[in-house]
Amino acid sequence: MLQHIREKFTGVFAIVLLGILGISFVFFGIGNFNFLNAGNAATVEGVDISIFQLENAYQNELVAREDYTSLSPTMLQGIRANTLERLIRDTALEVHVIDEGYRVGDEQIAKAIQSEPRFQVDGVFNKDLYYGWLDQQVIDARMFEEQQRSVYRRSQLQRGIAATSFVTPSEYRRHLNLVAEQRVASIATFDIAALADTIVVRDEDVQSYYDARPDDFRAPESVDFEFLEIRRGQLAAEIQVAEDVLQQYYEDSSGRFLQDEQRQARHILILFGDDEAAAEGQAAALATRVQAGEPFVDLARQYSADGGSAQMGGDLGTLMHSQMSGALGDAIFSMDAKEVSGPVRSEFGFHIVRLDAIIPGGPMPLEQVRGELLQELRERGVEDRFRNLERQLADAVFDADDLQSIAASTGLEVQSVTEFTRNGGEPFDANQTVIDATFDPLVLIDRQISDLVEIDADRSIMIQVTDYHEEARRPVEEVKDDIVFALQSDRAINIIDDRSRRLREALEQGEDFEELAFQLEAAYKLDVTVSHFQEGMDPAVTDAIFRTKKPTTGNARLGGTITTVGDYVVFMVKQVIPGAPEMIPLAERDQRKLSLQSAAGAQDLNAYMNELVRSAEIDRSDSALATPEFLQ
Repeated sequence: MLQHIREKFTGVFAIVLLGILGISFVFFGIGNFNFLNAGNAATVEGVDISIFQLENAYQNELVAREDYTSLSPTMLQGIRANTLERLIRDTALEVHVIDEGYRVGDEQIAKAIQSEPRFQVDGVFNKDLYYGWLDQQVIDARMFEEQQRSVYRRSQLQRGIAATSFVTPSEYRRHLNLVAEQRVASIATFDIAALADTIVVRDEDVQSYYDARPDDFRAPESVDFEFLEIRRGQLAAEIQVAEDVLQQYYEDSSGRFLQDEQRQARHILILFGDDEAAAEGQAAALATRVQAGEPFVDLARQYSADGGSAQMGGDLGTLMHSQMSGALGDAIFSMDAKEVSGPVRSEFGFHIVRLDAIIPGGPMPLEQVRGELLQELRERGVEDRFRNLERQLADAVFDADDLQSIAASTGLEVQSVTEFTRNGGEPFDANQTVIDATFDPLVLIDRQISDLVEIDADRSIMIQVTDYHEEARRPVEEVKDDIVFALQSDRAINIIDDRSRRLREALEQGEDFEELAFQLEAAYKLDVTVSHFQEGMDPAVTDAIFRTKKPTTGNARLGGTITTVGDYVVFMVKQVIPGAPEMIPLAERDQRKLSLQSAAGAQDLNAYMNELVRSAEIDRSDSALATPEFLQ
């Protein structure tokens, strides 16, 4: 599309538009450059939906679709219209919840944002992450928080409607009856693939089929080309970091890896129990025994009520003061190494504490941050190498006539692609950037080396076309297998269509199912009990059997369908076995009830929304749905 705009953006049109832009800058400044998006797409109850809002929402909708580059103008117009209707519904809902007095406080919004995992480090809200994300998204904090407020207002209404939806006991039981219902049917299957394999197609039939379709079997216009490629992922394996470089980087970065003082301690916990004085006396006695030289670890295992640490000899691990608040933390961080203290009273009981080690605060050891620093240095090396190669390629294209000479000077490998069409091809799929570069007249016709083409942030290529193939009809020898398959399939379908029709007609006359199916070479099963979720049965067959009217006494119902793999099936439903809800596991029944209630809530909400839109005063702009002519 950008190439299309570039081609259109020339001549008188460009001069006039640039003149308008110049006048806009003179009188209004760059900050007011919005006249191309002036006007409104719609107005809902006095609230405007601008062309700018519609355009943003429309572009986001397109980007979310993988096939947007191949959509027809009609489909694009439909997407644009649907986008506008969605904005209208959202606006009508927003107006309604404000008018009805729905409110969301600042504290609730703050709590919601702070609980968002992407804004947290180790489960704690981090302002730097939050504002960094806003900067990346180019969103003002106030605007984002107001968006969240709007979302919460709407969700209040939506939850309220969903909460009032219900399913009556009779509806629920009827649903379970239908789910648990079973049907007894005889089934005959005509295997198209098996029959097609037995059909012999003569060479003259292939030639006749080929001659009768002169516009088919055409190979599209295509090119063969060579290319040089730079990939960050491949460059990463080439980057080696010397130990002295790592050491220097660690010293330069030590201020980033500061840690608080940490302490390694053990404790024995004696709970208060019913007699606090007795608990304190027991703790004091244990402290005396430790001071007398008895092993702290053994006493902790025997007496400590802390189940998490007792079996480890009372080991509390490595702690920072912020992790251990209260009297116990104060005691641990006021002791000297190897000192024993206690009893220390906490909210749980009395502790005898031994401080095993003190780990001073300051920079973390190199070994603890080695992996992170190596990754950063490798990423820097990759970035430098990537940018240097890009510059080398960009400079070399002015002097080189072929990619081989550029490859020799850069160390890159020349790779090749064949039969690349205007719809793309391997290994670039339908990447429009590569397609545009390949079919650029200077590259395609003059065989010039392309400029450096950035496929994505981690991958760039340079192209030189080596051969061009016009659109042409493929020779019959190349397409023979396709023609044979088509003829076999057509003949097999005709045969099976006739056999299935004969089977149904004969069954309607009361003839025997098994005998007829055997004569017509169908695979058959007699009197199969089928449930809604029958394992091993094609879902199209299961669905057709349960959509067939219930048989009456002595009067089976006939039906037929095509399976998901294209086979033909004829079946005879002989009996319906009523569903017994108690045969469905209780957990599944509960889940189905929740699903029914959820579906009912969604229907109620949709009906409510439709009524809001129907009754709202809405002014739609027809011109808003038109694509600007210079973008067509």
